[in-house]
Amino acid sequence: MKFLITIATYNEIENLPRLVSELFRETDRFAAQKGFEFDVLVIDDNSPDGTGRWCDEQGAAFPRLKCLHRPGKNGLGTAVIEAMQYAIRNGYDRMINMDADFSHHPKYIEALASGAEDVVVGSRYVPGGGIVGWPFFRHVMSRSINAFGRTLLGLKVHDISGSFRNYRVETLQKLDFSRFQSRGYSFFEEALWRLKLVGATMSEVPIVFEDRVRGKSKISLKESFKAVWTLMTLRK
Repeated sequence: MKFLITIATYNEIENLPRLVSELFRETDRFAAQKGFEFDVLVIDDNSPDGTGRWCDEQGAAFPRLKCLHRPGKNGLGTAVIEAMQYAIRNGYDRMINMDADFSHHPKYIEALASGAEDVVVGSRYVPGGGIVGWPFFRHVMSRSINAFGRTLLGLKVHDISGSFRNYRVETLQKLDFSRFQSRGYSFFEEALWRLKLVGATMSEVPIVFEDRVRGKSKISLKESFKAVWTLMTLRK
């Protein structure tokens, strides 16, 4: 089974080299035993700190590391859509999306990859999951958006806003990407809703999300309000 691990980046040179190294070390630990193969795809939005350049240099020596370059910041959602389309075009069986900043630790890849459903969510909000390093307002904001979105969209998944997920590529082929409205963080709620509409099965595995230590967070209160607005427009 061929897996593509996808990572959208903008100014992640402080994190990406260590993350890629740990991903390959972790996946090499169990891949052969389970009959899995793993590649890593970085989708870089023309990072001025050299993230994309580093990826190209490493990819020349290690073909399992691939890089897509975009001309600038065009929204996290559009980056993940490009990753999904890449996985479809290149014949992968599963696609695992994750963040670049170690908030999604590679140690959870094995559990996530072992799930059989169309979508396997790395969940902060099931028993065994959790969050480390957030201020109170971010807990309130995340919990509120998840509760609101689950009710509005009729989703059973507890963590609908997290991006750490394993998708069956054959199921992604059923999506009409031109219909997506979300460009930012609300993409992940919309993706689950659109996958629900095509009959996708879903499950969750617990993860502990750890707030980034290096680099600057891209999420903001403005992004959260945009996410709520997008969720409301989906049901119109």
